[in-house]
Amino acid sequence: MAFSKVYPMYVQKAQRKNRSKDEVDRIIRWLTGYDQAGLEWHIGQHSDFATFFAEAPAIHPNVSLIKGVVCGVRVEDVPDPLMQKIRYLDKLIDELAKGKTMDKILR
Repeated sequence: MAFSKVYPMYVQKAQRKNRSKDEVDRIIRWLTGYDQAGLEWHIGQHSDFATFFAEAPAIHPNVSLIKGVVCGVRVEDVPDPLMQKIRYLDKLIDELAKGKTMDKILR
């Protein structure tokens, strides 16, 4: 699945709850280590999730603090490393949409 196809859905989900695209981008940059140019490059290149995460400069060291359920599955228990990173991102965007402050989201 292309990251660039899911990214607009993340933004729409956040905006429906009066959050911003900038906040979505900040979360993605925090998780992956990309700068804004790198994030936009992958969106423009229609990178799939595997490439997007494989080329990420550095997954944040506090990623293990992300806990909870997404789509009925605990993110900390997802066995596939790629799917776990995708679920971490989903969880962070869910937290944004639910009104958590950025300080709490970015652990």
